[in-house]
Amino acid sequence: MTDSADTARLDALEARLAATEAGLATTRAELDRAADELAVLRILAAYSPRVDSGDADGVADLWTEDGVYDVDTGILEGHEGIGAMVRGDAHQGLLAHGCGHVPGLPVVLLDGDRAVATGYTQLVVRSSRPGRYTVIRVTANRWELERRGPAEAADRGWRVVLRTARAVTDSGEGRALLGRSRDR
Repeated sequence: MTDSADTARLDALEARLAATEAGLATTRAELDRAADELAVLRILAAYSPRVDSGDADGVADLWTEDGVYDVDTGILEGHEGIGAMVRGDAHQGLLAHGCGHVPGLPVVLLDGDRAVATGYTQLVVRSSRPGRYTVIRVTANRWELERRGPAEAADRGWRVVLRTARAVTDSGEGRALLGRSRDR
């Protein structure tokens, strides 16, 4: 074999190696993005079981320390304010009667260490008729999250910075919130 043939084979192998490395880097980036989206979905999915079991600290832990829950019935600030909502009389009354916050699958948009998720939640309560339940509220939600911890953590460091929730009514606020589902 000639030196030029060896050089050509080596060049071909190096080109294949470079292409493989580029493909692996792309695959790694796609996997990281999918892991972030899954972590965001897990944070959102954790809300309903925690709030419906009365786990005030668990609900508050989904937010950053300075996080805000802006619901049309008031603004809750920080872990203390969010936990107080769960411990409050109105929420405890719902729990005692029998309720469930039933989420829909949100649209999640990632942008580095920031994410937004837009979707619905239904508040279902036990009816006075045995075995029956009634939807008493449909809420449009926009969750804004940030990664503030290590990506190696089980939750990849994601926490809620702001959740905006508006009832879907004739006021149009809920519909307007849903209309932002493409906005990062």
